[in-house]
Amino acid sequence: MFPTKDDDIYTQIAEIEREIAILPAGSITKKKIKDKDYYYHRITRGGKRIENYVAFEEVPALKAKIDRRKTLEKELKELKLTVPKTDRVYDSGERGYLRFKTAVRVGKQLESQIALTKKYKRREPIRVLRDYIFGPPQDKVLIIYGLRRTGKTTMIRQILTELSPEEFEKAAFIQVTSADTLADVDADLKLLEKNGFRYVFIDEVTLMEDFIEGAALFSDIYAGSGMKIVLSGTDSLGFAFTREEQLYDRCIMLHTTFIPYREFEEVLGIRGIDEYIRYGGTMSLGGINYNSETHNSDNCNPHTCNSEATKIYNPNTPFADSKHAEEYIDTAIAKNIQHSLKAYQYGGHFRLLRELYEHGELTNVINRVVENINHSFTKQVIERTFRSHDIAVTAANLLRDMENPINILDHMNAGEVNSGIMKMLDILNKEEQTVGIEEDHMIQIKEYLKLLDLIMEIDLESLPEVSRKGKITVISQPGLRYAQAQAIVENMLLDAEFRELSARERQRILERLLSEIRGRMMEDIVLLETRLAFPDKKVFKVQFPVGEFDMVVCDTKELTCRIYEVKYSREQIPEQYRHLNNEDKCGMTSHRYGDIVGKYVIYRGENTKCGDIQYLNVEEYLKSLGTQN
Repeated sequence: MFPTKDDDIYTQIAEIEREIAILPAGSITKKKIKDKDYYYHRITRGGKRIENYVAFEEVPALKAKIDRRKTLEKELKELKLTVPKTDRVYDSGERGYLRFKTAVRVGKQLESQIALTKKYKRREPIRVLRDYIFGPPQDKVLIIYGLRRTGKTTMIRQILTELSPEEFEKAAFIQVTSADTLADVDADLKLLEKNGFRYVFIDEVTLMEDFIEGAALFSDIYAGSGMKIVLSGTDSLGFAFTREEQLYDRCIMLHTTFIPYREFEEVLGIRGIDEYIRYGGTMSLGGINYNSETHNSDNCNPHTCNSEATKIYNPNTPFADSKHAEEYIDTAIAKNIQHSLKAYQYGGHFRLLRELYEHGELTNVINRVVENINHSFTKQVIERTFRSHDIAVTAANLLRDMENPINILDHMNAGEVNSGIMKMLDILNKEEQTVGIEEDHMIQIKEYLKLLDLIMEIDLESLPEVSRKGKITVISQPGLRYAQAQAIVENMLLDAEFRELSARERQRILERLLSEIRGRMMEDIVLLETRLAFPDKKVFKVQFPVGEFDMVVCDTKELTCRIYEVKYSREQIPEQYRHLNNEDKCGMTSHRYGDIVGKYVIYRGENTKCGDIQYLNVEEYLKSLGTQN
């Protein structure tokens, strides 16, 4: 969002520091025992030297990672020399020159930093920040946390523009780097407090290695004395640990990772459920290129301009394709988790992931877990699509040598197709891993993905078998899921069986599969956003022996429910609501959950009514959820 030169330096420093944090430290030593060479990975932990045996075939890869770390450490040292000197910050008031240990911005320097954000539209969560800053004093800090590119720093700059001139004179912004310590920040806070500063915003605070252990300092000392302290950073997991320990009951948490459709449209000016499916999840303007002369003019704000002529696909967005999605997983998710684990209790929270981390394979494993979640989703959609009548018949006619078109799916886990997927997503094959991945590893990583708000689960219930229950795993950033699902489908069509088809036939199957994926994703988006909009109600999906209700919203106090079908269609067809009008299904539902007070089809067409069935436009429905509470 138009960073200054200084901001670019700090961003580069933060990225290099996170990459260093997940690369193995130490060195490789060789010992000769009985005329045979043995290799060891030597590291120092807690002041003690530790040596772990390394198999001969693992040595080159480990050495490459250690060398990479040393190269980055040299780059980091050189980059930090370019950081502007901030130990003498001039304030135009009576305070004169102030000496700080960290990068502190106040007065005109801070005013220049936030100038560009004045015209930006606000994200909805800013109301929580606004209530904290302009509300009565309290002995709590406010923590803004979320994955990269979800608007944390921009939100801080925006709230600074809302301060009165008198309040702004009492505001300071601290940019933390890994070279800073809690003692450094504490010294600067003391100086700020002494000189009358009341609003302090500390960005990338989790980069300090001793932040988690000493976080109570911010609430107990400074917030407790009347300061408004706002902490932010991309290492969301570190904040989650802190909330459970040092800042328990002494912090207000403001999440930014989940960006609902209504914000996608309102803040970014990008309309349509298809665009949200393809690019939703970050505040980096999705598939839109706003960098034309029109959008760089003084009269056009890139966050508010809706000129269709300038909406051009931008291949460098986070979810433009699977390669960019993988890079986002590496930088925003995998490094987030590993940096937080390393900093928390001196690495004592790695638990089962310790060995993966020390062998430099945790990034690949986290990638694999995310990919597996999306692979499972995509496989289910493909299975359901090939079982549907029209495409199954078409596939059977086109693939004459296959007895059953569903057998196409067998090729997804072997041969050239699987190799292409693995290469594209940079996931290590099992035989390439030096540490085995167990189910417990997967479970622990999923726990962290939930804490990061990347994945959320929706209940899946069954009737009449009420004891049969399940979960639907939803990725809160739809663009990430779609990029990986699209890659899987496109690589599947490279299989030898599919290459026998004409280009037109392959294109037809590709378009149909991607349409089905978007349809299933639309179902998940509706489920997720409805559940978040109605925390006091039960929102779930119901399956019957034949058919299902895509969504049920149950009021457990009133004993009433509303039933929904979600269809990726612009047309109204009686087939769409056949389950909603089925007496047996409705009878089982009302018996189990209460009286049915509404029947709906959510689709891409206009709002209308067919008998007792209400048709709701999906974009209008999702936007209405913001006004429900």
